[in-house]
Amino acid sequence: MRARHALPALAAIATLLLTGCVDNSAPSAEGSPAPSGTVVEKDDAAAALLPDSLAKAGTLVFGTSPNYAPNEFKNDAGEPIGWAIEVSDAIAAKLGLTPSYTIARFENIIPGIVGGTIDVGQSSFTDNLEREKQVDFVNYYTAGIQWASATGKTVDPDNACGLKVAVQSTTYQDTVEIPEKSAACVAAGKKPIEKVALDTQDAAATAVTLGQADAFTADSPVTLYAIEQLKGKLQTAGETFDAAPYGMAVAKDSGMAEAVQAALQSMVDDGSYAEILEAWGVSDGGIDTITINAASKG
Repeated sequence: MRARHALPALAAIATLLLTGCVDNSAPSAEGSPAPSGTVVEKDDAAAALLPDSLAKAGTLVFGTSPNYAPNEFKNDAGEPIGWAIEVSDAIAAKLGLTPSYTIARFENIIPGIVGGTIDVGQSSFTDNLEREKQVDFVNYYTAGIQWASATGKTVDPDNACGLKVAVQSTTYQDTVEIPEKSAACVAAGKKPIEKVALDTQDAAATAVTLGQADAFTADSPVTLYAIEQLKGKLQTAGETFDAAPYGMAVAKDSGMAEAVQAALQSMVDDGSYAEILEAWGVSDGGIDTITINAASKG
């Protein structure tokens, strides 16, 4: 995911399959699910929990790295879209604020929160203990890890020694999963996994379709979306595993976690949360109770 992480909408990848090049520009929204059109009303109780400075500002600044479809990616105009962006818009509405998006590299979002330039980090963060030292997380979804290989090529994630595996740089798959799997291979006297770290998840998917990697690994909704968009080019490799919570990151001990938690729980209770997930085909990871810092409390 994001550092457990990313995949733009994949219409552009069809061209990449012909050229052998990687296009890291803004992805197209073509072929992605239509927005849910969910209408969300302000929740006064949630809004009352906002820090005074933010309530007065009237704008909720989200930091996002929109290259992780269908969670967060860009439309043809370069604007962030995706089911997680819709959830973020709805949180702002629940709090009576106007959403604003700062596009940033994934690894720069938490520093932006700590530095006070971003109010909420919304970029498919996996809530883990190391990150909780810097920020608080409001947990809103559960995702596992899913590998994919080229259609017709059998790959077992539990027996990948000696294979080339593509990942997006700075993700959990890059920093933890593949290094740990590779170390286990070496410890067993087998060849290490050759990690192919790329800037974006679309590049990782393209590497597999071009035969430059045996498989790629990403969050389950991202991998399944890639398979759907690249019809006939990719298949799942093994089952989904290691489910973990996504969290929206906010400044530690600032009161923002409680406000965002209340807004999200209000969405769960009134059905708007489920409506958004269903519209994007990602209902399987939905949760009924919004929590804070699940990694340390789990």
